[in-house]
Amino acid sequence: MKLFYKAGACSLAAHIVMAELNMAYELEAVDLQNKTCISGDFYKINAKGSVPALLMDSGEVLTECAVISQYLADQNIESTLLPKLGTIDRYRCLEWMNYIATDIHKNFGPFFSLDRMMKNTEGKNEFKTSAMELLKNKIAYASEKLAGNDYLLGKDYTIADAYLFTCLGWGKYIGLDIGQWPNLAAHLERVSQRPAVLRALKEEGLL
Repeated sequence: MKLFYKAGACSLAAHIVMAELNMAYELEAVDLQNKTCISGDFYKINAKGSVPALLMDSGEVLTECAVISQYLADQNIESTLLPKLGTIDRYRCLEWMNYIATDIHKNFGPFFSLDRMMKNTEGKNEFKTSAMELLKNKIAYASEKLAGNDYLLGKDYTIADAYLFTCLGWGKYIGLDIGQWPNLAAHLERVSQRPAVLRALKEEGLL
């Protein structure tokens, strides 16, 4: 399998899952600004123009971080990265994946595209203030649920933790101090020390 990625982007979550499962995989970096990669026009690989994109051994391409992470975890039925089918824990994990995708990941997005969206400085500042409050509220919910727990599902590390770790790592780029939420800061530190996470970060040139 080959993962098309951008260093530190949401594709890092899928990369971490592959490393956790000790899969055989290739990586190919994507220039998202120009939509190019070593393979050529990235739009020909993923018409959405976004990462991650997973080129499977069958030749099919799978997209969307949350879905790719689920697919990867399901390749190893012995893995605990995604609880077993039919259990409530599996749906709790998927519930978290949806929340992270739609309420946390999505609300980081505008901070990285604001210069293209808006030219007026006053308007930008107003937008940043309101967007930051919304993002903080979404992050605070995750912090509350982590109280007394090592991971989002309690003691078990899952694909949801890899996704949350990836998103929260963007805080430093937008002036958001995750340290104001001790539960989240502890989670970030805990996840950052996992061998598979360290491997993925090194492979992306982030360490």
